[in-house]
Amino acid sequence: MTRFAVWRALAIIGFLACIAALSPGNLRAIDAAAQQAATVNSAGAPDIPKPKDAPGDYVIGPDDLLSVVFWREQQLSADVVVRPDGKISLPLLDDVQAAGLTPRQLRDRLLTEARRYISEPVATVVVRQVNSRKVYITGLVARPGQYPLTPSMTVLQLIATAGGLQDFAKAREIRIVRNEDGKPVNLRFDYDEMMKRPEKTAQNIALKPGDTIIVP
Repeated sequence: MTRFAVWRALAIIGFLACIAALSPGNLRAIDAAAQQAATVNSAGAPDIPKPKDAPGDYVIGPDDLLSVVFWREQQLSADVVVRPDGKISLPLLDDVQAAGLTPRQLRDRLLTEARRYISEPVATVVVRQVNSRKVYITGLVARPGQYPLTPSMTVLQLIATAGGLQDFAKAREIRIVRNEDGKPVNLRFDYDEMMKRPEKTAQNIALKPGDTIIVP
């Protein structure tokens, strides 16, 4: 027998041995072992939390200018100003409440409304101009009028921005008029007491959009 014939015979014997080893019973055992290993790896792997979309902090208010864009739906897209009643008007969708919502919340509401007319709508809401964050001060201050509400602005800061109190102002009788749930609420501010005891920070009320400070 030639050397080539010997190698060929050995190769055939090895192949037949592999076939015999991979019998149905052995295949089932190998498959079970693989499944068990996968289960162990899955159980031992740490759970990775899925990222959550954080809602935007800004709350839309009256007079804000919004840009509403529906992808591939120009008839629904528009730049709109929030009306004094807190609503916006869009083609097909008519009036939609916007004030009191974040841009993300308004987008979700618009998507719900748009599904009545189109399938799988995609929309974005962008605040192009902030006009709703205003406060007002009237009475015996140097410069009464309307002022933009800066973050964390307090009554004392607004009085300072308005140039301070006039000579005959009743500093102990200043009032903050605020609209809460559609009803006016009066808050008292004692300027003299605040000057004497500045540590009483609770009295230095943080202002909200639309607040009016009255200095008698």
